[in-house]
Amino acid sequence: MRTRSLLAIAALVLGSATPAAAAVRPAEAIRVTLPAPTGRYPVGTVALHLVDRSRRDPVVTSRPYRELMVSIWYPAREPGQSPQMPPLAAAGFDKDTAADLGIKPGEVDWAATKTHAGVRTPVERRAGALPVVLFSPGFQAPRTLSTVLVEELASRGYAVVTVDHTYEPDQVEFPGGRVAGDELPPVRNEQEQAKLFKVLLEARVADLRFVLDELARLDRGHDPDADHAPLPAGLRGSLDLTHVGVFGHSMGGATAAQLVHDDRRVDAGANLDGIMLGPVAQSGVTKPFLQVAGGPTTRSSEPTWKSFWDASTGWKREARFAGTQHFSFFDLQAIFPQLAGRLPNVPVTDLIGTIDPARSIAAQRAYLTAFFDQQLRGRHSPLFDGPSQAYPEVKLIP
Repeated sequence: MRTRSLLAIAALVLGSATPAAAAVRPAEAIRVTLPAPTGRYPVGTVALHLVDRSRRDPVVTSRPYRELMVSIWYPAREPGQSPQMPPLAAAGFDKDTAADLGIKPGEVDWAATKTHAGVRTPVERRAGALPVVLFSPGFQAPRTLSTVLVEELASRGYAVVTVDHTYEPDQVEFPGGRVAGDELPPVRNEQEQAKLFKVLLEARVADLRFVLDELARLDRGHDPDADHAPLPAGLRGSLDLTHVGVFGHSMGGATAAQLVHDDRRVDAGANLDGIMLGPVAQSGVTKPFLQVAGGPTTRSSEPTWKSFWDASTGWKREARFAGTQHFSFFDLQAIFPQLAGRLPNVPVTDLIGTIDPARSIAAQRAYLTAFFDQQLRGRHSPLFDGPSQAYPEVKLIP
């Protein structure tokens, strides 16, 4: 079942236009690559199937429990590669989701895109105890489309846990070839949208709190995977759950803010260009929080940013990235420039802005890493003291 597409919801909340479908089909599907992380460690990853039997699924209420797919990314002993999307999810993305981006089925080989992470490669124990950072994707977005930022944090010594919020994305692939799709109700007006977003925000926050519970079990020696899939060597006992952060893109940013407010285990959070939703939009937070803004996002144009900022009493910074758009802050920033000129009807500038893509990615990685280094590791960063000569594209908004 389709509800509002990724671009339709962006148009609704950010004023961008939904593009026409691409008119040009290449002779063969385009293959795209992702930039390698720049940290000192290779990266490993493992997908886990988690089942929360303590609650009925809040989206599909006929299901008596909640199932999630998550991935843990961590510093590894040796380099590797793995698909960005599992095969059935990639096929579903091509068939059902890529059109939201102006891309026809078969124009891009989504299954061919590789990460820089080996599957279940042993943990690099020389990295020490790994602070944990949770990631929540945007509305209807899969967890796999923020690999560029996630791998960077893992290469710099973090355990990053990405979460698919089941029945919201078009495809969440579970072990055994089962794919859970979008089961959201139709949205016909702003009142129905507000009701839906309330349910989804509460579900997302509960998902992340459950994931933290399961990470604690894992670190004590249990395997939380519902199918008892093996864990990477060295993962047990490697997590530093006394230092926990969270970030998200778009609705995931709102989820991050609410989790920071609600869960005492979470020390700091970051929002990548998402409007604020739920009670936290008015209450703010008392813990460190970073607001990352696309070019058009301002406190004057987005009332929830102003109310959240004014009410927040902890360490806070707002960093605006000149020349970016809402979709600059996940993997489309790396992918879309590779399609420009080959799929000329894909509205690259409308979606990821005019900023140089490599500069955008480098700046995002730098500021996100510096934030978590400062808040979870106590390493002061001059990036938050004032203008940066290294990243003139980024302006701190007082």
